[in-house]
Amino acid sequence: MTLSVVVAGGGTAGHIEPAMAFADAVRRLRPDATVTALGTEKGLDTRLIPARGYPLELIPPVPLPRKPSGDLLRLPVKVWSAVSAVRDVLRKVDADVVVGFGGYVALPAYLAARGRTPIVVHEANARAGLANKVGARFAARVAAAVPGSGLPNAEVLGIPLRHAVTTLDRNALRPAAREHFGLPADGPVLLVFGGSQGARSLNSAVAAALPGLTEEGIAVLHAHGAAGTPADPAPGYVPQMYRARPYIEDMHLAYAAADAVLCRAGAMTVAEVSAVGLPAVYVPLPHGNGEQALNAEPVVAAGGGVLVPDAELTGDRVLAELVPLLGDAARLEAAGKAARASGHADADERLARLVLDVVEGRP
Repeated sequence: MTLSVVVAGGGTAGHIEPAMAFADAVRRLRPDATVTALGTEKGLDTRLIPARGYPLELIPPVPLPRKPSGDLLRLPVKVWSAVSAVRDVLRKVDADVVVGFGGYVALPAYLAARGRTPIVVHEANARAGLANKVGARFAARVAAAVPGSGLPNAEVLGIPLRHAVTTLDRNALRPAAREHFGLPADGPVLLVFGGSQGARSLNSAVAAALPGLTEEGIAVLHAHGAAGTPADPAPGYVPQMYRARPYIEDMHLAYAAADAVLCRAGAMTVAEVSAVGLPAVYVPLPHGNGEQALNAEPVVAAGGGVLVPDAELTGDRVLAELVPLLGDAARLEAAGKAARASGHADADERLARLVLDVVEGRP
């Protein structure tokens, strides 16, 4: 029979990318499957999801508080309007299963499917959000990226990642990747990025550290964000030693060009960086509930990276952490192997098989 899967993972790239990677895995395992994505006009849904080749069904947005509060009690009209819209979609596509990845698209999807269509929940973060806490109560199966998410009976699978990342051969692609970015063919390269919006503290620290890095022969590939500011190299610097871009579309090429990473510790970032075997200095976002530090802890504990609090990130700290690492080939290789071993490069297909088991009635 034809398989109809509905994925609910809209809003941010952190929800959309795992959903799309999972969808790709479903289609590899079941070429006859149809995968429909739920989303809203708010966020990145209308840009990212159609670009990946999946039909997008728009529902009314339901902004959610991170924890149960009075704000949630004031949302019943919006919630039930979205639930009604999701039910229409589930009927239209004759859905066999709903797979949710959290966020404001997932809650109405869970409520619409409850008692009608089997539900599978995937939690990417170290601490589950409100939508997945609700969905897990009546899901057929629950999966998580790391232990300790707070969801009952969660099976730890990792985060579904793009096939271009999980199958990346960094050594084979390295020459072409460095040429693509205009980086030196030889010598260590540090990749710096802070997410799609960049990160002011990372940008400032790199600017302060750049003279010391280049003096040590370390080239820098810097994604500073659309609203961020690139470093201002000293006069007379070699252009190949510092390449700045507002945003890097082809992250697999950036990973192939690099030897180490300076980055935030969002769930997707940690999963991708560790899956490709790159050691990293993780600088958790200093806001929220502290989940970014928790995201990176398994990799750090395995020896694949270090954690530096945002308040302690300076140019001197960048040099202290990265110059010794990038100057020691044996240490760099060991840290890279530890990073890769701590990851879950097969999470996309493991989640896809779990969902197929639910549809086919297997425990």
